[in-house]
Amino acid sequence: MDPSTARLITGADGLSLIDSLPPYSDSDALTLGGQLRKAGADAATVSAAMTQSRLRAAARPKFGEFAAGMLFTQDGLEQATRLSVAGLHAARFRDAGCARIADLTAGIGADAMAASALGLAVVAFELDEATALIADHNLRHWPTTDVVHADSLATLRAPDTVARLGIDGIFADPARRNARGRRHDPKDYSPALDEVLALRDIVPELGVKVGPAIEHDAIPRDLEAQWVSVDGSVVEAALWGGRLAPSVGHTALVIADGEAHHLSGSTDRAPDGPLGEYIYEPDGAVIRSGLVGEVATELDAHLVDPSIAYLTCDAPASTPFARGYRVLDALPYSVKRLAAALHERNVGIVDIKKRGIDITPEKLRPQLKLRGDERATVILTRIGGRHQALLVEPLHR
Repeated sequence: MDPSTARLITGADGLSLIDSLPPYSDSDALTLGGQLRKAGADAATVSAAMTQSRLRAAARPKFGEFAAGMLFTQDGLEQATRLSVAGLHAARFRDAGCARIADLTAGIGADAMAASALGLAVVAFELDEATALIADHNLRHWPTTDVVHADSLATLRAPDTVARLGIDGIFADPARRNARGRRHDPKDYSPALDEVLALRDIVPELGVKVGPAIEHDAIPRDLEAQWVSVDGSVVEAALWGGRLAPSVGHTALVIADGEAHHLSGSTDRAPDGPLGEYIYEPDGAVIRSGLVGEVATELDAHLVDPSIAYLTCDAPASTPFARGYRVLDALPYSVKRLAAALHERNVGIVDIKKRGIDITPEKLRPQLKLRGDERATVILTRIGGRHQALLVEPLHR
C-alpha cells in the first residue's frame, strides 16, 4: 500500500465509505463496486474501501469483532499476531513490571493494541509510512500509545533515547518474508535477529518473534524460546529475555479450546521401541520445541522410530500435548494391502495422517477406490525403519 492510499482510507470520507459497506462477499464485490462508482463515489476510494472490506473479513479469525473497526495492509495482516496470542505477549511485559515498551516493528499495531489494552504505554515504531498511518488508526483509542514513523533501531541506539522515552521493555516482530517468499535464516530477517537481540545491552527485557522453523543452534542459551500452537496449528515462536523469561530454555504453549497449557523441561530425545496398543501424535509446538521426550515421560511412552515424532505405549492417557489413538491394525505399507484392509471394514471415507513417508494423502485416496459407509483414520509412518500403515481409532480428549 502506498502512503496516498493509506491517507485516503484513514480520512473521514474513506472511513465513512468502508464502515457503510455490507459484510464482504466475493460474489457480490464486483457488482457492489460498480454500484458505488455509479452513485458518484471516487473510483480510487471505492477500490481502497472494497479492499479494506475484504481484509476485515479475512482478519476475523485473528482479531474477532475488533476487525470491524480496524484497517489493514495485506502483508500486515498476514504477519500480525492474532489478538489472543498478542495478549499473552502483553501479559509478559505487565507481569515483569514494565510500564512503557517500545514495539520496534509495529506493523498494523496488533501487539501494541494488546499491550495498550493491558494498561501499558507503547512507543510503536514503523518504518513504512503507509503502514504507520494504518497503525495510528488502529491505536487511536489509547492516548498513552504513540506511533512513530522512524527507524526504531537507529532511534533507540541514539544516546539517552531509551531513558528520555522511559522505555523499560522492547518487543519486535521482524519481517520474515519478501517477494521471493519466507526467509528462514535469522540473518535475513528485517531487521536481522542479531541486531534486535543486541538491544539487550540497553534494555534486558526484550521479546522477539521468530520463525517456528528456526534452528535451535541459532537461539542464545540464556533466553527462553517458546513455540505456541492454537487449536493444533503452530502460530509462532518467540524469544524472551530478562524478567520476561521466568526460566531459560525451550518451552511450548499449547492453546486448545481456549485453555493454555505450558510445557518445559529437557530436550533430550526419547527412547524408541516397538509399537504398542496406543500411538500419540505430539502437538506441533511440542515437536518444534524439542520437548517430545517430556511428553514421552508423561505418557510412559517411547518413539516408534528414532527419527519419527510418534509416541507409543500400552495404556491410554490424557494429555493436552498430544493426540492419542488406539491401534486397531498394523500392516506393511502398500496401496494394495491398505485398500484391502479398508474394503474389509466397509470404509468409504478415510482420514490420512503421515510422517516419515513420501506420500501425498490427496493422491493416495483415489488409489484406494473406497466405496463403503464407514469412516476410518490411517497413520502412515516408519516403524523400526520400515514403512507401516496403521488403522487407528481416535481417543476422546
